[in-house]
Amino acid sequence: MQIAVLLFDRVTPLDAVGPYQVLARLPESELVFVGERLGPVRSDDGLLGLVVDATLDQISTPDVVVVPGGPGQHDHMDDGPVQQWLRAVDEHTTWTTSVCTGALILAGAGLLKGRRATTHWLALEQLTTWDVTPVHERVVIDGKYATAAGVSAGIDMALTLAGRLAGDTVAQRIQLGIEYDPQPPYQAGSPDTAPEEIVAGIRARSRFTLNR
Repeated sequence: MQIAVLLFDRVTPLDAVGPYQVLARLPESELVFVGERLGPVRSDDGLLGLVVDATLDQISTPDVVVVPGGPGQHDHMDDGPVQQWLRAVDEHTTWTTSVCTGALILAGAGLLKGRRATTHWLALEQLTTWDVTPVHERVVIDGKYATAAGVSAGIDMALTLAGRLAGDTVAQRIQLGIEYDPQPPYQAGSPDTAPEEIVAGIRARSRFTLNR
C-alpha cells in the first residue's frame, strides 16, 4: 500500500507530519512525500524544511493521498500541476484525504463536488464555492473522501483511516504507540468552546478574513 503525502511551500507542518506519524506505522505500507520538485519546501512560517522525495510524475497510482493545508494552499487552487495530478491519481486511490485547508485544494480540483467535507473553522464556508457541503466536525467521511478540520485534526483523521485500512486493533496500537491522549490545559481548541474575545481576535487576523 502506497501512501502519498503532498508537500508544497508554505505548508503547515503538522498537517503533513501528524498523518505521517500515524500512517507510516501501518503494516505493509510505503509512505512517500511528493511534490512538484524534489528537495526541501518551507513551512508556513519559513522556519522548518520538509523534503519532497518524489515528484508528481513519479507517483501515479498511490492507494492513499493526503493533502495538507497552509497559506501555500492558495498557490494550488488553479488548474495547475497539483490539481491535474490529484484528479489523475484520484481515479486509482482507495482513499483521498485532506487536512485543514487542504480540503480547499481537493474542492478546487472538483473532487468534493456534491459531498460533505470539513476544513479549518475559519475556512469552512469557503467550501460552498465549489458546491461542497461544509460540516463543522473534526473528521468527515463521505465515500472514499476523508477530510479533517484544522491542523491537529489530521491525527484523528489518520487514526480513523488506519482503522478502516488495517482494523481497529492496529489503529489502537498506533494510537497507544504515539501516546495520543489529548488532555489540553485549555478548552480553547474550538470556536464553540474558546472565549469570545479569543475567537474574534483570531478571526480578525485570519488570511480568509483579510483575503490574503
